[in-house]
Amino acid sequence: MTVADIRTRWLRGVSAPGARLRLVCFPHAGGAASSFHDWAALAPPTIEVTAVQYPGRQDRLADACPATMEELADAITDAVLHDPADDRPLALFGHSMGSAAAYEVARRLADAPGPVLTRLIVSGRARPRLTREQPPDPQPTDPEILEYVRLLDPESAAVYDHPDLRPVIMPALRADFGLLARHRPTALHRLEIPVTACGGDRDPACAPQDLKSWSDVTSQELDVRIFEGNHFYLTPRKQELLAYITSQLT
Repeated sequence: MTVADIRTRWLRGVSAPGARLRLVCFPHAGGAASSFHDWAALAPPTIEVTAVQYPGRQDRLADACPATMEELADAITDAVLHDPADDRPLALFGHSMGSAAAYEVARRLADAPGPVLTRLIVSGRARPRLTREQPPDPQPTDPEILEYVRLLDPESAAVYDHPDLRPVIMPALRADFGLLARHRPTALHRLEIPVTACGGDRDPACAPQDLKSWSDVTSQELDVRIFEGNHFYLTPRKQELLAYITSQLT
């Protein structure tokens, strides 16, 4: 039997016709849908895994990056609602910047007719700061961005020093960090679904206690799970993480 790929402008994955639920994954800043390329093979057949492909990278290199989180979330929500696949229930998983994007999409799905959203799973980031809590930051400079990337992922950050690759991949990273700097909602939307927050016990960007802030965005329970590792704990712990996500969705 041939397994069909899911390949739309915004969503990538592997079709799982027998699955009862679709898990939509949101990558980190500078990341791409390929960050989750092997999740489908690790997930049970009851869960279909798709990932968001942001503009400005890989095969969407020519597509302009959104200027705001609102613009990005609107486009992803529209893609999810108009995906011709089916109307199976959804769960969202976002890591780092993807947590903020997934939350904004969850807000929009809550008010839209379409597939039922069952859970939001966030990772490696506290909930968005409000304008009254912290005004928007200035656009970070390239050296500031790269210093932060090296702090979070020193091994992978070396790619940004490659003279041929840096001009290609830096624009998307610059756009993503600028989008995050400007993202300051005026209010939080309390979701009528449970939220799960995950993180690494040695994450320099998001301490375990910061994950508890996501209780502010749900009227239901918040589950917090800490894994061994740094900001990108989910790479070496992907099987453990997926097992935990599966337990949350069944």
